[in-house]
Amino acid sequence: MAEGATAVSAVGERLREARQRRGISLRALARDIGVSASLISQIETGKSQPSVSTLYAITSALGISVEHVFEARRTRPAAPAERAPGPAPASLLEVIGSARGSRVGPLVRPAQRQVLALDSGVTWERLGHLPTTQVDFLLITYEPGGSSSSSGLPMRHSGSEYGYLTSGELVLTLGFDEHLLRPGDAVCFESTRPHRYRNDGAAPAIGVWFVVEG
Repeated sequence: MAEGATAVSAVGERLREARQRRGISLRALARDIGVSASLISQIETGKSQPSVSTLYAITSALGISVEHVFEARRTRPAAPAERAPGPAPASLLEVIGSARGSRVGPLVRPAQRQVLALDSGVTWERLGHLPTTQVDFLLITYEPGGSSSSSGLPMRHSGSEYGYLTSGELVLTLGFDEHLLRPGDAVCFESTRPHRYRNDGAAPAIGVWFVVEG
């Protein structure tokens, strides 16, 4: 995680709001994705972080993008008299809200990244985002022993993904095949294929991933 990067908070709150907007009960959501209602409750109240596979399962069931969990909460724009004088600090990561999404960038320095710590030793750092797109542009870290699924089961979700490993080693189970990724290796596949990542090594596995949802 880059020094000064901002940890994403209220992930569970965003997921709860999306669930309630769609009129889905906590138990119904848990039943749909095959986990306990207690786990969903813990995630929504911030007592637990979802694994990669659980996060994709929840967002898929709710019909939202994973990018949604990174978004700043929409608030009522301040009246002119309420706004702080002077221009916004140039050092802050620009998030320009719109009805169709928000822009993160065009330049995002290491200390300006939004960071999402997930269960099972996985960290996502958001590298940028363009409005109207559903692309997760991420620097991903799997700590030793880290896995995309706390249950050990593969995940499936809509879209496709492209990954490039920069350091460490990462095992990708894709369908019935297992691939050991080393620095410089790249992968691409349809995300509807059952897949799982895990780090069996002694060093963190770090790479850049594009996940195109849809």
